[in-house]
Amino acid sequence: MSIPFQLWTMLDLGGNSNALQPLFKVPCRNTMKAEIFKIYEYQRGKTMSLVVSNASRLAITTDMWTSSNQKKGFMAVTAHFIDDSWTLQSRILRFIYVPCPHTKEVLCDQLLNCLMDWNIDMKISSITVDNCSTNDAMIDLLWDKLDSASLMLGGELFHMRCCAHILNLIVKDGLDVIKVGTEKIRELIGQHHKKERKNLKKQSAN
Repeated sequence: MSIPFQLWTMLDLGGNSNALQPLFKVPCRNTMKAEIFKIYEYQRGKTMSLVVSNASRLAITTDMWTSSNQKKGFMAVTAHFIDDSWTLQSRILRFIYVPCPHTKEVLCDQLLNCLMDWNIDMKISSITVDNCSTNDAMIDLLWDKLDSASLMLGGELFHMRCCAHILNLIVKDGLDVIKVGTEKIRELIGQHHKKERKNLKKQSAN
């Protein structure tokens, strides 16, 4: 859930904390914001050093996410790679607000900016996205903007479709096919439970 820094002041949470422990001084929201950004920059530096210095290529996964309370779209970009000790590593590189409309051009620019910002545009092995037409068009557009000579096997592995998303679509389609049948089964089970409850009441009354 996205909560603004000023909520602390609005709800007077600092006053409540002082009531519980007068010696505890709650930092102001600007101080907390500054500290959070310091932690972010420190962790970002560590992650960038790990990613850039690593000899292996990176598999990228990206997906759009919509916040339930604000209905805003966000893009998550994650890098997966094998480190020098042959351990699988996964790092979130970017989680950024993407204003509407979410066209192929907008998504491509956001993803490309992330790859360039992390200096990994020449180290990509594959990019996995959900199986939808917008992502297909976005990947084609991204292909044209990257150096194709840097891609593995001439880019044969560049565009990967998310198996979990495909499986989810298959299951949904399958459930639609048997929807009428499952509803009848649920109705029969419900009637059976009602009969059992009635029988139990009769037995208790006797």
